[in-house]
Amino acid sequence: MGIIIKPIVTEKLTDQGEKLNRYGFIVDRKANKLQIKDAVEKMYNVSVADVNTVNYHGKKKARYTKAGILRGRVNHFKKAYITLAGEDKIDFYANI
Repeated sequence: MGIIIKPIVTEKLTDQGEKLNRYGFIVDRKANKLQIKDAVEKMYNVSVADVNTVNYHGKKKARYTKAGILRGRVNHFKKAYITLAGEDKIDFYANI
């Protein structure tokens, strides 16, 4: 599997993409900022100015069933916020 798992397409990040030229991705937890920068530049043919990362700890969940309480947790994940340099843009909807 590659470094970039999937882009984050939310209303807030779409607005930031238009105004601040910033985009979000869910990335591999072991990837560092330089690896993320290289992966985005190769995949989208853009120049990256800045990379910010955030590690998220998976939440504990429980649900009640006939068999009793099932407990578990959501997986941990890492987000990367990419700021592009210049007039570069990423269009996530081009392939649809």
